[in-house]
Amino acid sequence: MKPQDLIREKNNLWIFGYGSLVWKPGFAYKRSKVGYIKGYKRRFWHGDDFHRGDKEKPGRVVTLVADQEASTWGVAYEVPESQVEQSLQYLNVREVLLGGYATEMVEFIPKEKSQDPLPALVYIATSDNPIYLGPASDKEIAAQISICSGNTGHNIEYLLRLAEFMRLYCQGVEDEHLFSIEAAVKKIFHDCGGIKLQDQKSMGAFEGLHTALLM
Repeated sequence: MKPQDLIREKNNLWIFGYGSLVWKPGFAYKRSKVGYIKGYKRRFWHGDDFHRGDKEKPGRVVTLVADQEASTWGVAYEVPESQVEQSLQYLNVREVLLGGYATEMVEFIPKEKSQDPLPALVYIATSDNPIYLGPASDKEIAAQISICSGNTGHNIEYLLRLAEFMRLYCQGVEDEHLFSIEAAVKKIFHDCGGIKLQDQKSMGAFEGLHTALLM
């Protein structure tokens, strides 16, 4: 279902986020739920030449890759009918025009077992996207993340915020890909004696970044 069809339906809409949307939705919503979707794995396989990188050094951000045995945790936001059009317009700029993502409908399963699954809109970048980077080793991805920053901030901030979300809200859920890259970035930080000063300025207001890297 296309976003314009969702607008015409004139109903509340659930939007599922699994990357930066888990900590910075940027749109008005009625309530949120932590949970997961099945059939996809989260991977740092998509390029970002605006938010977390630039044309010369694109950052690495997450997308979803089909895998029937996998599941991906995140946050679903309920957008009231009155805000659906405005929210989708905002996300079209952030995720589609600047990010290269497309939309799909998925079944979201809330963390609370007493709650029923519900349909949700999700943004996914596929391999036919010009800035799609594809698979790489954890060390290669970590090396790229450690040197990239964009208009929204440093690529490391993106990685650490996502790892922090998983530990705080999805306790007991293992995300080997995410945590392995986080560990590789921390190793780079230790081995190189920290991040260059000019990169530190792009970290924005992410409190405790250096503490998190040293843990």
